[in-house]
Amino acid sequence: MLVAVLVADLLFPGSDSLKDKRRRLSGLTGRIRAGFPVSVAEVGFQDLWQRGRIGVALVSTDSRLAQSILDRITDMVGRDGEIEMTGHRIEILRMEDGEA
Repeated sequence: MLVAVLVADLLFPGSDSLKDKRRRLSGLTGRIRAGFPVSVAEVGFQDLWQRGRIGVALVSTDSRLAQSILDRITDMVGRDGEIEMTGHRIEILRMEDGEA
């Protein structure tokens, strides 16, 4: 079993309030959840109105599939017209087989 994680730093150009940032971020996280079998949450910069950080995670047995899903999410976020991705990283953690 493996756990794949994407962390993406975001910029919200033209955002003038936390309410505006949260509206845009909510739209993005909703589109990610609707399009991919992942969990997603805001994990940083919650109190900054022009910056954000999201974490996306999934559990799989296939590292190529997990990498492909996170790459597609990265591409989708990068193409978003309201949000600019300033950086990202992907980590895939392999868990030992064994008893729970």
